[in-house]
This record gives sequence, structure tokens and C-alpha cells, in this order.
Amino acid sequence: MRARGFEPVRYFRRVEHPLGDVAPVRARIEPWSAQTDEDFRRVRNAAFEDAWGAVPMPPDMWRNKIVNQTFRPEVSFLLRDEAGTPAGLLVTMSWDADTEATGIRDAHFMIVGTLREHRKRGVATALLAHALHTAAARGYDRASLVVDSARPSGASGVFEKAGFVPKTRYVRWALEA
Repeated sequence: MRARGFEPVRYFRRVEHPLGDVAPVRARIEPWSAQTDEDFRRVRNAAFEDAWGAVPMPPDMWRNKIVNQTFRPEVSFLLRDEAGTPAGLLVTMSWDADTEATGIRDAHFMIVGTLREHRKRGVATALLAHALHTAAARGYDRASLVVDSARPSGASGVFEKAGFVPKTRYVRWALEA
């Protein structure tokens, strides 16, 4: 890629977590529903304001990119704080064609986000634990996600602490003008 003028601008890792006996979590966590969809979208937008390359998702983009045929609402969750205000979310996707091709049913945690004012309080850890437990109970074989290695929120450490292990590294390249 360098020979053609491209330079690496960001590194990402795909991490995985085998599913088996995963303990349940006690927190105010609720699954996605049509009534909470807007809370999910708003939390995603606010949680990713400082994320490299992320843009706010208006409702039509949210429906097209997230709440589509690969979306798994039964393994997607919103965590609320003591006052009932949304604090974080976890959105799961799964591709039937991948399951058919590999024989592995993967719960891909497409979005894991915590609002800035709730970071470093265990929100993502609770959501991950709850989603891992639910995915295992629903017959998924593993969970996976892709993490920006340079994300300032410390997400990589949260995922490693939750038991995810690196499997693949991705590089985002850009052509300098």
C-alpha cells in the first residue's frame, strides 16, 4: 500500500470471547425495543462524539445501518443509571451467512458505548457481562467485536478485562493528497 502512496492512519483489532458458562449480571439493563430505540440511537451518538471517524446517525441512517436484518435485538442492551437516565448501550449483530459458512454462531458486538459522564464506572463492563451471558444462553458460540487500538476511552482494556482475546489486526489506510 505504501508503494501506491497510502499511509496507515489507524489500527483496529478484532477480539473474540468464547461462550460457555458466563455468570449473569445485576444492573438496570434492558433489552432493545421499539420504545427504547431512540434512547439507543441518542446514546450511541453521544458516546461516540470523540471517536475517530464516527459521525452522528440520524434516524434514517440508524435504521439502515443498525436496526436492519443483521441486528439482534434480543442481545442488544441499554443500561440506565440510578435516576433512569440512559448511560450506555451494547448493540449486537449476527450474519446468518457467516454462521452457515463457518458453523460458528457469532454475536458481534457492533457498538459498545458509554456516555462520557458515566465512564470509568463499570457501565461497559456490566453491559459486556450481561450480553455475554445472554448470548451464551441463546446458543451463540462466541462473541466478537472490533476495537480502535488508539481510542482514548480505554476501550481496549475494558474488553481485555472482560476476557476478549485479540484474533485479527486491521489497518486503515489513507491516500495522502
